[in-house]
Amino acid sequence: MAGSTTKKAIIRRYQREALAGYVNPASFLQPAGVEMLSEEGKVTVVPYPEIKSVAFVREFSDEEPERRVFFTRPKMAGLWVSLKYRDGEVIEGILPNNLLQRDEHGFMIVPPDPSGRQQRVFIPRAALVSAEVLGVVGSPLRKRKAQTAAKEQIPLFEE
Repeated sequence: MAGSTTKKAIIRRYQREALAGYVNPASFLQPAGVEMLSEEGKVTVVPYPEIKSVAFVREFSDEEPERRVFFTRPKMAGLWVSLKYRDGEVIEGILPNNLLQRDEHGFMIVPPDPSGRQQRVFIPRAALVSAEVLGVVGSPLRKRKAQTAAKEQIPLFEE
């Protein structure tokens, strides 16, 4: 595991218990799977087909993750997506609206409640059966025009 910058993460797996440990955000995606340093100091590579999600968290805990869908249209810029897992579970999130940030192994999303326990979630392509774009938020195609004062408005402070 190269580098000294590691983040707390929980790997949720299909048909097995979750793993808690540390990953290097710059190099955790390996060709064979996700590289994780356990709390005991053991480096393991978990294969992509076993992984349901990798959640970057503030603190380790056994509680189930927060909400999975947005209650209203999200405000942050990006692609609003709905991802459906192989087991039928659905999660929504925001993908960056930048094609250079796409990864061949999966999707890094901002979850519906980024101020909660989970800050970012990586979902491998192998864990999904569908990925649907629900909307584009903050599109650069539609710039808001500055409002102009009405013609009948009396200028109070102009000379």
